[in-house]
Amino acid sequence: MREDIKSFITSVAKPGRYTGGESGSVYKDKSAVDLRVAFCFPDTYEIGMSNLGMRILYGCLNKLDNVWCERVYAPWTDMEEEMRRRNIPLFTHESGDAVGEFDMVAFTLQYELCYSNVLNMIDLAGIPLRCADRSDDMPIIIAGGHCSYNPEPLADFVDIFSIGEGEESLPELAELYIKMKKDGTYTRKAFLKAAACELEGFYVPSLYHVTYNDDGTICSIEPEVGVPSKVTKRIIADVDNAYVPTPPVMPNIDIVHDRVTLEVFRGCVRGCRFCQAGFICRPVREKSPETLNAQAKLLCSATGYDEISLSSLSISDYSKVGTLTDDLLSWTNEEKINLSLPSLRADTFTKELMDKISSVRSSTVTFAPEAGSQRLRDVINKNVTEEEILKAASVAYGAGKNKIKLYFMNGLPCETDEDVEGIASVANHVLDEYYKTPNRNRKQPPQVTLSVACFIPKPHTPFQWEGQNSFDELERKQKLLSGSIKDRKIRYNYHDARVSHLEAVFARGDRRLGAALEEAHRRQIRFDAWEEFFDLDRWLKVFDFCGIDPAFYANRTIPDDETLPWDVIDCGVTKDFLLRERHKAYEAATTPSCREKCSGCGVSKLVPAEYCRWCPGHPGGDEVEAITGNAEEALVGDELLKNRQLTNPKPIRAIRVRFEKSGPMLYISHLDLAKCVMRAVVKSKLPVWYSEGFNPIPHLVFSPPLSVGCGGESEILDFKIVSEISDSEIFSRLSEAMPAGITVREVYTAETKLKEITWGENLITFRGIETVRGERAESNAVDICAEISVMFDSPVVMMKRSKRGERECDISPLVKNAAAEYSDGALKVTVITSAAGENYLNPEYAAKAIEKQLELSGKMMFHTITRKSLMLSDGSEFR
Repeated sequence: MREDIKSFITSVAKPGRYTGGESGSVYKDKSAVDLRVAFCFPDTYEIGMSNLGMRILYGCLNKLDNVWCERVYAPWTDMEEEMRRRNIPLFTHESGDAVGEFDMVAFTLQYELCYSNVLNMIDLAGIPLRCADRSDDMPIIIAGGHCSYNPEPLADFVDIFSIGEGEESLPELAELYIKMKKDGTYTRKAFLKAAACELEGFYVPSLYHVTYNDDGTICSIEPEVGVPSKVTKRIIADVDNAYVPTPPVMPNIDIVHDRVTLEVFRGCVRGCRFCQAGFICRPVREKSPETLNAQAKLLCSATGYDEISLSSLSISDYSKVGTLTDDLLSWTNEEKINLSLPSLRADTFTKELMDKISSVRSSTVTFAPEAGSQRLRDVINKNVTEEEILKAASVAYGAGKNKIKLYFMNGLPCETDEDVEGIASVANHVLDEYYKTPNRNRKQPPQVTLSVACFIPKPHTPFQWEGQNSFDELERKQKLLSGSIKDRKIRYNYHDARVSHLEAVFARGDRRLGAALEEAHRRQIRFDAWEEFFDLDRWLKVFDFCGIDPAFYANRTIPDDETLPWDVIDCGVTKDFLLRERHKAYEAATTPSCREKCSGCGVSKLVPAEYCRWCPGHPGGDEVEAITGNAEEALVGDELLKNRQLTNPKPIRAIRVRFEKSGPMLYISHLDLAKCVMRAVVKSKLPVWYSEGFNPIPHLVFSPPLSVGCGGESEILDFKIVSEISDSEIFSRLSEAMPAGITVREVYTAETKLKEITWGENLITFRGIETVRGERAESNAVDICAEISVMFDSPVVMMKRSKRGERECDISPLVKNAAAEYSDGALKVTVITSAAGENYLNPEYAAKAIEKQLELSGKMMFHTITRKSLMLSDGSEFR
């Protein structure tokens, strides 16, 4: 952790975002590596740490002995404000070094509205925004991810775009950089040219000259001599042997997807005409059930997670889904691990599959009909009927679910008002299905939730040529749908049409948008993906200032023969195929899935036939495993609850663990600390007693919580065991499993109750004090200490938070004793505060009271708090 953030880090939201020290982080000797890469996610830590692609590429680069890849996330606005005020540059999580000192700075681009954050992070790193302004000794800026399939809006700021899957290509780029540095041929210009010409899958915008017609459309995209006219994406053919981060970097704070993410296959056999991922991720490449089962066991063992999410674009299209779920269920139930399948299709949702993977965490099941009429579902090639939607709803209701969420889109090509009103009709029919289901859950009323997004034309899809509805028209359709919903059991949520409009501008933008991005950065626009910061009016002023018409990009219908900004990128699917699909949409003609028939999209040229399961030439390509029920293994509802209770033995002994909280654990909340410890307990494989119910978890009890920033030298964890194991073995296993910052000090049988804890002894250390009541601190240190020793003998009124809100409170009765000494430029105060139940006093209040009464000040002043011990009512140590 950087020393220069310690003085203020506890004053910003979620300081654990910035401290590093997570388990699984890679540390190397920077003097022993030839290349340093700062891998940036242009959004918050919680979102970036959930991104599987970033975890994979972080591991792939660090597998190279002479490369050190470190992580960076966008600081939230409060942290950025402090960093800029104190001239602290953007820094990495592992070494804490400034990003501007690295050889390469890589960004993953998952969402167009993160572009403003990319520029902000480059600037915060002290790197010139524009490629043309960077010298040879400055970092190379790289970007990849789904948004790189139209790299043009960021062409002025990114040196190299990595197109496709980077597990093999990024190490190749690293080796090229190292080679040129060592043989003395490196210059920025020479390296960029070599990357474009000698390696596959890298697009260097500065090597392509774009000209425009008088009407603003693109006239030509001309590469320099020797540079390929098209850049073809890279893919991993054999995903069974693709790198899996084991163990992954484990977050210390709660993140968006805090579970094992098991990537089942890449690509999609469907051809939904609006879906970019369905085309750019082709062809389908599956992992075997044996590989997946082994990876799941390894990841659960290494992380302590209690949930596995089977990740793919459409999990029920996995050809061996029956075998996979059987293999996983053979051990996950006993290990009290839940399975979740987040991407089920209504046409493949069966009772057998529901029985096998029924999520007991939620009463909600989600489907995505996308359109409100069969005609429009055919237009978008959804290939699902209302009958199949209702059948899936019936299966869900019959399995005890009473909430169904339906995803739709409005503003789709060829959409009419009748299609919009049809969304409400489908919702009504799904709701009616509940009452038609005899074995439905009658304990709670049903609820159908509609989540309706706005259509956004995306590159490399059949709808890339279609204009988006204006946001006025999108808002009209949203109101039309709202007025069509009459039943209060139907909840309607919709996306902000103004956000979707800006997303469409950048999705189909060209490099002329760089001027708007740069101007937006000058106006401090960032975090556009966050509701509290998004402001379309500010963007419209930026576009107007730059002479850009956003409707040219978002709302214009593009003719078939127009040159597109992203035509230089070859995603494998041919433009001719996309055009055929565009015109089939106008006829509401569907295209079968790759499983049923090859439609000649062109992607099969990218991999050998044996790795593309449903491309021509693959032996047995049409064989898809049926999902069958198994009465002995498929446990749902009360049956599953009963089985889990039977496998949960009664506790035989209470265990007490005394541990120290320090390092990165100082800066996380008590809830996050409890989650980290719980995962460690699961990893340790100790015979702990679990709670009962659908979702059993280790039954852990902690001593009174410490606030963010407070350390503890004698914290308490209690749990019970269901079979005998020695204290020394518990100590050994827990010590090995705990994350950095939690040190096990002692393990013994608990003889007392935690409710007997009455007092806590705390050491408050003030550093960087310059003056006390306007005078130098050293000149009256003795008087300061004497005053503190009697300070709490009189009333000390503070604003104190409680469950009933914030109110004035005299905290002096909650302080038993205070003593102070001044040495080595630090004021050290030992204060004994109440640690009992409702009378618990956070020692932070005592620290603030001392700071306020003595008028302590200093430019770099800060204080730390460490709880030294816990005490009984008589002042003796709690054991």
